[in-house]
Amino acid sequence: MTHSPAVLSVDLEFFTHLPAYRNARGRTDRDDIGLAAVDDLLAVFDDYDVSTTFFVVSDIAERHPDCVERVAAAGHEIASHTHRHRHLTTLDERDRRDEIDRSRTLLEDVTGTSVTGFRAPSFDTAADHFSMLAAAGYEYDSSIVPCRSIPGWYGGDHDIDSPVPATQVQSAAPDTITELPVSAFPGLRLPLTGTWLRFFGPRYTTTGMRLLARRGIRPVLYVHPWEFADLPDVAGVPNRVYWHTGSWMRRSLLRILDGPFEFVTARSAVESATESDDPASSTASDTVVGGR
Repeated sequence: MTHSPAVLSVDLEFFTHLPAYRNARGRTDRDDIGLAAVDDLLAVFDDYDVSTTFFVVSDIAERHPDCVERVAAAGHEIASHTHRHRHLTTLDERDRRDEIDRSRTLLEDVTGTSVTGFRAPSFDTAADHFSMLAAAGYEYDSSIVPCRSIPGWYGGDHDIDSPVPATQVQSAAPDTITELPVSAFPGLRLPLTGTWLRFFGPRYTTTGMRLLARRGIRPVLYVHPWEFADLPDVAGVPNRVYWHTGSWMRRSLLRILDGPFEFVTARSAVESATESDDPASSTASDTVVGGR
């Protein structure tokens, strides 16, 4: 069977990093909800022989460097998801720069690997987003979802579905940055993963992936370790956060990994797209792995 390439990324954040938790009236005494799920995910990825990208909130690397080291040692790409998972548009310029710069430095120090990718929390970006990424030394961003406008969420601003130079997203962006959009369901234009996988189920996600693949578009997915954990009941956290987490999510991931796709890192997807746009390049550099 021929397998189509796809990207499965993990936004490595904890339950307590969620804006829905921070804004809730209740609290939990469990600070690291999602930590144990990281090793479970690594075991599943090893079992299926897939490569993934972990967009890591770097204060996790400060508190649990061994966890992030294990991810890197398993051969997965380490990318940045800011330092404290705060919405960038709520911060002033100095704090935005600190979230972007500090996370890259910390992650590189902990793992000894080059960090070239970035994803903004909740896909929330400011007008100076690309210039700040370029100044910090990043090479690609994955903070756009080409979905319809979802009130209280995101979307409605872009319709790109494949890697493009950031200048096609924002004309004044530095030409050193590539944008790798996260996938939306064709036609329906709702995100394929995240909360939407838990709302609509793995068949919804895999159907969208197949439709994108038929159009020559590489699906880009994301999940969170806390979605695979058994979450505490915290007053004020919306029910949508709890919907189909834990064992349901673990089964759904296996359904996706059992599909006809070869999972590669975000960085390799960006490099492959860049090379395919280069007339001097006749082959892509992807090392595709996965499926069983």
